[in-house]
This record gives sequence, C-alpha cells and structure tokens, in this order.
Amino acid sequence: MKYNLSDICEYAKGKVDVSALDAETYISTENMIPNKGGITNASSLPTAAQTQAFLAGDVLVSNIRPYFKKIWFAEFDGGCSNDILVFRAKNGINKRFLYYILADNTFFDYSMATSKGTKMPRGDKTAIMKYEITKFTYKEQKKIAGILEIFDKKIYLNTEINENLQEQAQAIYTDMFISNTDSAWPIGVLSDVAEITMGQSPKGDTYNEDGEGSAFFQGRAEFGFRFPTRRLFTTDPKRMSQTNDVLLSVRAPVGDLNVAYEPCCIGRGLGAIHSKDEHQSFVLYTMFALRQKLDMFNG
Repeated sequence: MKYNLSDICEYAKGKVDVSALDAETYISTENMIPNKGGITNASSLPTAAQTQAFLAGDVLVSNIRPYFKKIWFAEFDGGCSNDILVFRAKNGINKRFLYYILADNTFFDYSMATSKGTKMPRGDKTAIMKYEITKFTYKEQKKIAGILEIFDKKIYLNTEINENLQEQAQAIYTDMFISNTDSAWPIGVLSDVAEITMGQSPKGDTYNEDGEGSAFFQGRAEFGFRFPTRRLFTTDPKRMSQTNDVLLSVRAPVGDLNVAYEPCCIGRGLGAIHSKDEHQSFVLYTMFALRQKLDMFNG
C-alpha cells in the first residue's frame, strides 16, 4: 500500500531565540555536509532575534540545491535557517525510519524533479509532502531502521579512521617541515613548488548530468571528506585540473581542500594546485598547513 509523506510527518513550525544558540546548536545550509555527511559547527549566527527551531529526533534537510543531499538526524534541540526543512514524525512513526525515507536517493531525485528555479533550485514544500512511500507497520519500520543504522555506524567508524590517519600525516608534516626547520632552507612562495590554475566556469548550456564530457566541479559545495562528488559534466571545459591535484576553495569560505581523483573541469569557485616535481602529497599537506593564512581571506 502506498501513501504520501504527509501521512507520516509534518513540517515543524516552532521558533527559538537566537540568543539561546551557539555555533554547535545553530544549523544552516553552509554547515550541512553534502552526501548525507551530517553537520559541522556554524561559522556565524543569524542577526534576527528568532529563527526556526528543531527538536532532537527531527530530520533536517537543506532545501537549496537538493542534489547535494544534505540531511541530518537531529541529536539535540537547536535552531536552523529558513532554508532548511524540519521534518517531524507523526505518532506511530519511527523517527529513524523517517530519516531513512528522506535519506533515500529517490527522495532527493524527486525533490529536484519538483523543485523551483534553475540556478538555485529549491524544493517545493507542497510537492515534497506528496512524495509516495510504502506503508509499513511500526514493528517493520523499527526493524528496517535498525538494520540501516548498523551500516551507518560502520560508515561513521571508517570516517573516524580516515580522519585519524589524515591527522597523523599532518603531524608528521608539521614535525618535519615546521617544528624542525633547517636554517639553510631557502624561503619561497607556493608557485616555486606548484603550478596554480584558477578555475573558470563554462557556459551554462554546456552542463549536463548524463556523463557527457568532463566532470565539472563548481566549488566547495561538492567537496567531501577527501574527494568531491560528481554531479555535473560539461562538454566545453575551460580550465582543467589533473588527477591528484589539490582543489582549493577560493570563494568564501576560502581554504577548504579536496583532491581531484580524475581530470576535471574547475569552475571559478576553485583553484587547482599541481606539484611541479610530482610530490603531490607534500603539496597537499603544505596546503593544510597554510589554512590559517587562508582564513584571513574569510574576514
């Protein structure tokens, strides 16, 4: 049996004082991680006196550019921007089950297909609630959610391992090249060791999502933990990045980093840093070490 999303959840409508929030409890589309990656701390709070509230157990979904698949199962009470949809499970519906319904790629495809706008598509709130889902008993919902949560915990563990390995590599770099520098080493600039390519966006009518032409990354919104996520392609690339180049966000927030896992076209929101002597890992960790210097551009 099929029924609509509105049969199992509703949009939360409460408000919360911004003065009661901080960087950890305020969520905006900027600090939601693409591809169901959860959240990070906010870089700033809204200037308004109040903003949209959410409760632990709600499901937050970014309503701007649904193809980025930004979603989070709320683990605490807080506040969020109006560009985020707050879904609240109705009585008799397992909250985790609702999360997995909304985290399904099919839901994001539907949200994009019914969205409004082209350059900055937004999900249609009325159409979203008409999204069709299969009816399950509460016992079945709980069993489905329990199985999927096991996989999520494994993914989370693997992510922690990857982050720890990256921190170890950065510590080794810091020890070798910052803490124990040799006075005989010459002082230089980044272009002494790397070629820097600034991105340029192709014309919009060359974009496609069908895999025609070169993979195209516009900016940090497509960044993941290590590698960007493919979404767009272009048949008329302007500026290209090589495999293993460091991709640097050059539009606010400046300084976020990823690695190109294939030759790709880069838009004006990115720069590509390529080692002149093929020591690409050295260049990558040099860029990590330069993050504090890059942060000043965000002021």
